[in-house]
Amino acid sequence: MRALVLLVASAAIVSAGEADALRLDAELRERHMPYSTIIDPVFQSPDTMEIAGYTRCGDSAIWTGHYLAAQSYRWAVTRSPEARANVMEALNGIRKLVDVTGTDLLARCAIPIDSPWAAGIASEEAPNQIRAGVVDQQNYLWAGRTSRDQYSGVFFGLTAAWNLVDDQEVHDWVSMLATRMLDRLLADRWLVRMPDGDISTTFIGRADQQLSLLKLGRRCNPKRFESSYKSLANLAANSTAIPIAIETADPYNSYFKFNLDHINLWNLLTSGDSWWIRIGYQAAFRTLRNATWEHQNAFFDVIETAIEGHDDTRDQRIRDNLDAWLQRQRRDFWVDLRPTRPSCGDDDNRACEVVPVIERTPTDFLWQRSPFQLYGGLYGTVEGAGIDYILPYWMARYHGVLGPDAQE
Repeated sequence: MRALVLLVASAAIVSAGEADALRLDAELRERHMPYSTIIDPVFQSPDTMEIAGYTRCGDSAIWTGHYLAAQSYRWAVTRSPEARANVMEALNGIRKLVDVTGTDLLARCAIPIDSPWAAGIASEEAPNQIRAGVVDQQNYLWAGRTSRDQYSGVFFGLTAAWNLVDDQEVHDWVSMLATRMLDRLLADRWLVRMPDGDISTTFIGRADQQLSLLKLGRRCNPKRFESSYKSLANLAANSTAIPIAIETADPYNSYFKFNLDHINLWNLLTSGDSWWIRIGYQAAFRTLRNATWEHQNAFFDVIETAIEGHDDTRDQRIRDNLDAWLQRQRRDFWVDLRPTRPSCGDDDNRACEVVPVIERTPTDFLWQRSPFQLYGGLYGTVEGAGIDYILPYWMARYHGVLGPDAQE
C-alpha cells in the first residue's frame, strides 16, 4: 500500500520542465493552430499580444509533423487525454493538407479562403503558387511547390504516432494518410507533381528519404508497401551514407538538411530490419553524428539517445541545452553577435565556434539553424511555436534523460 501511495503521489508531481512544456503546449494550441496545422502569429507590435496576421505558412506541413511527434511522445509519457486530442488534431490537419490538393499530393499549407488572414498568407506564399481547393465542403487556398522537407516532417510525425500511440483510431489514421501519400509518390515515380503537372522536386537520388517513407508504409500497410520497401532496402541501404557524407562536407550552409537527415534516420533506426540493412543505416547515422556531435543540439542529441541508448555526456548536454532554451525569448527580435564574437572565413555571419544556445538568433525551430549563425531576426512581432522545446523535452522524458522532478 505504501508503494502505491508513493506511486500516485509521484505521478501528481509536475517538474519545472514539464510545467514549461505544458504551458508551451497550451500557447501553441491557442495561437499557432487556427486551422489545425502549425503557422506562426504576427503581433500588432513587439509589446502586444494582438494578432495582426500569420506567417511561415509555407512550412506548415513540416512543423505539423514535428508537433505530431511531440504530442505522440507526450502521450506515451503521460497518457494524457489532452495529448491524444492533440495527436488527433494534428492528424486531421495533415489530412486537410492531403485532401485540399485533390490528388493526394501534400500541400505546404492550407487556409480557408474566408479567413481574415488569407490575403496576407496568399501574398507571402505567392512564390509557392497559391491554388484553390475544397476541404470538408469549404473553399480553401493552398500553397504548392511542395518540398521533400514537408514530406519528411509529416512522415516523421506519422511514424512517431504509429510507434508510440497504441490506439487503433490513431493507427487507422496514420495508415490512411501514409498510404494515400505513398501511392501518389509511387505513381509519379518519386516526383512531387502538382495537379497541373508541374514538378516541384524529386526524391530520385535520395534512397535514404524514399526508404524512410516506405518503411512506415511497410509497417502500417504491408500488403501494399512491404515489397517496395524490401526491394529498395536490399538494393540501396548500404549506400544511404553517400548523400549524407556529401552534405556533411559543408556543416555551415543549408543547415536544415541535418534536421531532415536526423528525422529520416530516426524513422529507419527505431524499428527492426535485417542486420545487413541496419548496418547501412547505422553507417549513415554515424557519418551524420560525427559532423553534428559538438553542435549543442538538444534535438539531434536526443535522437541519438533514442537510437543508441544513453551516454552520460550527451544526456547532461540535452538537459543543459533544454534549460538554455527556456532562457531564450520566442519573438524574432534582431540579434547581432558580431561585436562580441569573431567571424571566420569570408562569411561575416559564421562564427568561428559554436554559439551557445542561449545566445543564438531567433528562428522557427532552433535545431534546424546553424549554431554558427551570428546575426538574424526582424522586428520582434513573430512568435515561434515552441516545438523546438516540447519535442526534445517529451523525447527526453520518454527515453529517461529527464524525470518528473519535484517542484520546490
